[in-house]
Amino acid sequence: MKTISYTKQQGAALVIGLILMVVITVLAISGMNTATTELAMARNDQNWENAFQAAETGLEQLLAQGLFNTTVSAPVTTYLTSNEEVTTGLLYEGSTFVPDKAFSLGTGGMAYHFLATSEARSLRAPGSTTDRDSKATHSQAFYIVGPVAPTLE
Repeated sequence: MKTISYTKQQGAALVIGLILMVVITVLAISGMNTATTELAMARNDQNWENAFQAAETGLEQLLAQGLFNTTVSAPVTTYLTSNEEVTTGLLYEGSTFVPDKAFSLGTGGMAYHFLATSEARSLRAPGSTTDRDSKATHSQAFYIVGPVAPTLE
């Protein structure tokens, strides 16, 4: 039988094993940092999407009310949830004359021009301002054709 002598080994397996452990540890830490960053990005994107949808909702609700008044209207703030608020406003921009042949109103009419605006905020931590709060503003211009009158009510 042949005997094996271990006297010539100098611990190379231990050194290589430790180097591999360091490499694996660095890869694991890098993976955890990447995952944490991606989660933060997803939270920020979701917060922005909430603000976007809230602004759309505010604009739709403002237009659905049908209260198109040519006199001064004050902005209205609505709190959708504890984290979301929407401020809507309707601005009368003026009127233009519509000729008789453009519409069948008999004696012509007026086009009353409006600008509807909705600004929504989605707060990460209500009560404090953070750099991760989101804001979205939507606006829509339109006009309503009506009779010639000093105001449209």
